[in-house]
Amino acid sequence: MTILCVRFQLPPEHEAALPGLLGLLEDFTPVVQALPPDGALADLRGAERYFGRSAVELASVIRVRALARYGVDCAIGAGPGPMLARVALRDARPGVTCAVPDEPGAVAEFLAGRPVSALPGVGPATARTLCEYGLDTLGLVAGAPLSTLQRLIGARAGRELREKAGGLDRGRVVPNAVSRSLVAERPFELDELDPDRHRGALLSAAEEIGARLRAVEKVCRTLTLTVRYADRSATTRSRTLREPTAHSAALTKAAYGIYETLGLQRARVRAVALRAEGLTPADQASHQLTFDPVDEKARRIEEVADRARAKFGPRAVMPGTLAAVCALSWPTAA
Repeated sequence: MTILCVRFQLPPEHEAALPGLLGLLEDFTPVVQALPPDGALADLRGAERYFGRSAVELASVIRVRALARYGVDCAIGAGPGPMLARVALRDARPGVTCAVPDEPGAVAEFLAGRPVSALPGVGPATARTLCEYGLDTLGLVAGAPLSTLQRLIGARAGRELREKAGGLDRGRVVPNAVSRSLVAERPFELDELDPDRHRGALLSAAEEIGARLRAVEKVCRTLTLTVRYADRSATTRSRTLREPTAHSAALTKAAYGIYETLGLQRARVRAVALRAEGLTPADQASHQLTFDPVDEKARRIEEVADRARAKFGPRAVMPGTLAAVCALSWPTAA
């Protein structure tokens, strides 16, 4: 086992501690990839040789240090590759590291009984398609004819899915920086069932992120939505934007689109969070001219609103929908 997938048990309001926790992992290896809002991958191949301990043993040390320094427990999955470590994390609990067995043939056996949705990258639509044809476990997917999978979900996707279901993990840990992102979280006072309240929270978060991006003259390439539920589970989905932007309307539209793909049915939502990733300077980003007077007018209004907020405070200007739906429950962009 050389790769750890760590999920820190961070309360939503303490996400700012993630950079420090990533630094704790970097005490063992420089190859650390942040998985916002509360996770990370760490490649411990060099650390195993240097410290003379296995990755699972080092995981215990990491857990103790996280508790001692930050008062944060963590769940850890271990595997020979990033994909397998992330699958193992699903069965991990605070205090117990779940490791993929390293005996010959054990990886395929470890995966066989798991649902197809357990595989990273398999979304609800793909899982639903496979289940409609009786391919509801990774073992069945691994044993299915390649031509069948390719006919159902496409040539490339079918080939990659069959390889992963059989335990072939071609992924690698790519070091990144959590600072190349901005996050806005909106918790609810009570677990919220109303989709209008969910959308209001997303509108508030998108407005904040847009204003913060414009304030530092940056644009983002990717938007990530995390929905936290009453049972402490969470769903995270990302979308690459058509073009890098800091335009609040574009961010809101993307956030609504991601939310709709979740297909939440009477879900008890505790909080929603938006993260803007892939930040780059605004003057280096391209912008497709639309010659749309409505869009140009919206951008000019946005500039005026930013100046008003800077002078009179973050609540000076806000969308009418936000004022009506959210009833000032959340702070607006600063």
